[in-house]
Parts: sequence; structure tokens; C-alpha cells
Amino acid sequence: MQKNYIFIKYFFFLLLTTSLVSCKDGFMGENHVAYFGGEIENPKNNFVVFMKNDKVVDTFYLDENNRFFHKFDSLTPGLYSFKHDPEYQYVFFDKNDSLMIRLNSNDFDNTLMFCGRGDEKNNFMMELYLKDMKLKNDLFDVYEKPEKIFSKYIDSSNQNIKNLYNKRKSFINWSEEFDEVAKANILLNYAYKKEVFPIVHEFKTGENIKTDLPKSYYNYRKKIDVNQANLLYYSPFINYMTSMLNNIVLTKNKGNLDDMSLENNIKKLEIVDTLVKNKHVKNLVINNVANMYLLSDQCSVNNGKFFTLYSKMVSDKKMKSKVMETASNIQKLRNNNVLPEIGVVDTNNKRVQINDLITKKTIIYFWTKQSDSHSFYSHKKVDELKAKYPDIQFIAININNTQEDWLKEIKAKKYSNSIELRAIDFEELQNKWVINKVYRTLIINKNGTINNAFVSLFDANFESYLQ
Repeated sequence: MQKNYIFIKYFFFLLLTTSLVSCKDGFMGENHVAYFGGEIENPKNNFVVFMKNDKVVDTFYLDENNRFFHKFDSLTPGLYSFKHDPEYQYVFFDKNDSLMIRLNSNDFDNTLMFCGRGDEKNNFMMELYLKDMKLKNDLFDVYEKPEKIFSKYIDSSNQNIKNLYNKRKSFINWSEEFDEVAKANILLNYAYKKEVFPIVHEFKTGENIKTDLPKSYYNYRKKIDVNQANLLYYSPFINYMTSMLNNIVLTKNKGNLDDMSLENNIKKLEIVDTLVKNKHVKNLVINNVANMYLLSDQCSVNNGKFFTLYSKMVSDKKMKSKVMETASNIQKLRNNNVLPEIGVVDTNNKRVQINDLITKKTIIYFWTKQSDSHSFYSHKKVDELKAKYPDIQFIAININNTQEDWLKEIKAKKYSNSIELRAIDFEELQNKWVINKVYRTLIINKNGTINNAFVSLFDANFESYLQ
């Protein structure tokens, strides 16, 4: 039934796009001419941003039918990304590819389909992405299991992905350049989960197993080239590098899970300086370390020590400037400051002032329909906390769903343990509250001042912050 549905949906997609370009004939020859277009249902805005290596190549505006179409007179083959705020996804262009996309922005990833010359390899990449998202949700409980059970589960899942890769490669005629990205995707996503396991396991259970893992546990590290500049802005590479550095410093110091301490972040910078030789890769990785550190350590003395070393290592002035801007925004979230207002609406779609709701100690947490396991377990965790701490108020903020989808999700999951609000503008939330992921939690005093803006509901020591 599912296969029939996908076929029918894809068939109608072909009919819709034939008015713009023939799906399979494409445009061939003409040096490096390429075409990119598509249709977006329920658009959040009227444009799509096309990017290479985190830099804007062009902006495409939607017409009255929510479609766009663009001819590139010369497009270098390789990995690109396109963004329709607040979502983005990757697309790979080989020479003379002519690609069309169709998606519904209310469910961006699950509805995204490619059509045209070069569609099969890109649909395969989306297939890998969706399988990885599902696996991340499935692993939520598996991270609590012993290493042997976790490794058996993750190795089996990875073998299934490899089998899928071999099957697709056998009949899709893709280039060596694309093959390199596809293989990196599989290896890096696998490696990321292996790196976070000992940390998340201890985080959730309190059991330190970092130094008790088998000697062969990290063998996959030998297969990863950390100097791959062509994967520099590819999220699986960035995620792996971040988790690997955290894991190394926490294993070496054999202490608690404070991967954001000054000492550990100095060590991260030193490891990157030794391990990474490519200048561009080094700049980006060090910059990611700096951004993560800023989110945790609010001591101005520590910041000074950290950034003295950081400034010596980073040669990219624009990166430095962005880090300093983040530092400025974080200073506004220091303890005892008043929480900055952001645009949020209630279930009646009426704008609400956050600080008007805070008359007692309040926990603010975040969720999205796209991270299903996190949204379920965060609300479940709050159920438990409410029973223990009846005097504390809980506010749940949805970060990137439409009003309609948000209300449907609340009703379907019967979320009733918190004041449910929805952020109007995710970019504003990112800037003012420095929220990049749903895992952040804020603790607010009853007078509206900040008690702690950088904690997690799933921290094993979270309840100690509520005393």
C-alpha cells in the first residue's frame, strides 16, 4: 500500500512539473549548464536560497503558483544546499543535471522529492537522511543499554544501510564524486552515534563506561579523513567532529560529563590544532568549538582565556565576527538578567508576552514534530517533574511547526502538562535565546529573571538545579 501511494504521488509530481521542464529528457551538453526548479506547497516565505559551502549562490523567488525555475550557465558539479526558512536540505549536481523538487513546507523532509536528470541519486540521499532520522529516534532508549547490546543494534542497522547503498549503486549510474559523498554520509552518521554512545549512556544512567569499552570500539576512526575540505559544510561531518572531540577530552580526563569546562575546551582546540592540517577545516571546526563553549560558560575570566587561544588559531575574520556576535547575545542570558521577549502565540493564535506568564519558578523547554521521540520524552519527563514539584510552572515552546500542525500534534499526543506556546520566528529565537536545538532548557525565577539558561531536561543532575 505504501509503495502504491508513493508511486501515485510521484506520478502526479511528474505531471505538475512538465509545464516547466521535461523530467527525464533534461538538458544535456552545453558545458556545465544546469537547471534547478520546483514547487513548494504551503510556503513559509516567497523565496528559496541556493548555497554552496555555507555561502549564498543565488536566491530564487516563487511565482504566483509557488514555483521557481533557474538556469545556471555554469554550475560546478558537487554538493549544494537549498534553504526555505527555517528548513534546509542538500542536493548534489553532476554535470548538466536538471533537477526539480516538490515539497510541502509543513512536513519538509518527508515530502521532499526530486525529479529530472540526477533525481535518483538525490532521492537516495533523502532516503538515507530519513532512515538516519528514524534511527536516531529509535536509539533514544538503546543508549541506556550495555555496550554489547548498543553495538549489535547499531552495527546491524549500519549493515542494512550498506546493503541499501550497494543495491542502489548497482542500478543508479552515479559519479565517483557523488559516491564519495554517499559513502561519507553512511560512515560519518555511524561514527557519530558510536562517539556519542558512551557520553549519552553516562548522561542518562550515571554509569561511566568510557574507559571500559573494547579496544576495537573506535576502529572506524581510522577510516575517516578529518581533512576532507569537500565535506567541510556537510552536517554529518560537522556532527562527527563535534562528538569525537567531546568524547576524546571526556575520556582522557576521566572526570564527570563537563565537556564544556574551560580546561576541556582548551584541550579541544589543541587537539584540532594537532589533528587537522587543512586550514579551512581547522577554521570551521575551531569555530564550532567556540560556539558550543559560548553556550555553556558564562564566566568572563574563562572566556578571556579561551578566546586568547581561539584568536591565535582562527584566521577567518568573518567567523571571528560571528562568534563575537553570539557572545554578545549570550551575555544577555546571564543569570539574574530579565529574559528577553520573543514572539510566541498560544493555542488561540494570540500573541503572548512570556514574562507576563511568569509569576512563579518556571521551566521552559522546546519541541518540534520533526523530533518525535524528543517531544514525547520531554513531555513525559515534565509529567514526572510536575508530580514532584507542583509549585513549578512548565512552558513548552514549539519551534518550527505551523499553527495547524502544532495544534494537531498537541491533540493527537494529548499534551496537557504545560502551557503550550509556539515560536513565531525561529530566527528570532536563535538570536535572542541562542537556541539551535530542541535539547536546551531554561530555568526562570518567579520574578522573570534567568536562573539558568543552559541546561537540559535529560541531564542526570537536572533536579539539583530546581532546589
